[in-house]
Amino acid sequence: MPAEPRVATFRLAIEYDGSGFAGWQVQRSERTVQGEVEAALQRLSGAPVRIAGAGRTDAGCHAAGQVASVTLRTRLAADRLRMALNAHLPADVRVVEAAEVAESFHARFRAMRRAYRYLIVRPPSAIHRGRAWARATRADAASLNAAVRPLLGAHDFTSFSRQGADEASPRCRVTRARWRGSRGSLRFDIEADRFLYTMVRRVVSTVVRAAESGGGARAVQAILDARSRRAAAPPAPSHGLYLMRVRYPGVGWVPKERMNVVP
Repeated sequence: MPAEPRVATFRLAIEYDGSGFAGWQVQRSERTVQGEVEAALQRLSGAPVRIAGAGRTDAGCHAAGQVASVTLRTRLAADRLRMALNAHLPADVRVVEAAEVAESFHARFRAMRRAYRYLIVRPPSAIHRGRAWARATRADAASLNAAVRPLLGAHDFTSFSRQGADEASPRCRVTRARWRGSRGSLRFDIEADRFLYTMVRRVVSTVVRAAESGGGARAVQAILDARSRRAAAPPAPSHGLYLMRVRYPGVGWVPKERMNVVP
């Protein structure tokens, strides 16, 4: 017999190509990832549904592992809900994991750390158009890692935030910041307990500029200490940025196995 309908809370891990979206967060007149997922959930449940996301990615940014939480009335178990959602979602959004969780779970407020990745490739590149920053970078991974070192730890990241952002506090704790690759293809991985709006993209552009100019870690430290948005470089393009996964207490990283999706 089919299961009886019950009110349940689910944790969803979602991947998406951000090229066709005005960001994650729902907007009245723009296409958003949150809007598409909520529309699919409403078609399944027959009632309006609101979800909470772990991070508000910008327009054009991608995700291999955005995490969302939702409470709804349904007969479906977690994996059947995942399959049903994917049948209703457009091709540029997919639910890659689903789990039934405690009612108290909240994708944003329960998150311990978030992991982002940024890609840079040498221009011109037709293959990576819209997927990475096509830029002839004159710095190698070693000099970039030296330049980014001052950002590790807990700091006021005002210099790397956007004017007018509604963040309660500019303080973030960065637990990992690592560059890999060659000048032709670079990958930057960064993890923190929280991120300010446009922070990762401003970190990328500022660190690249500091490494190329020879200022290195001293220049980045001075920009961090300035606590002025005018000190940092303008943000790198949004299409090079990927939300990779989110860490939760008692669960670990969600999704579990997605780090090779973005090379």
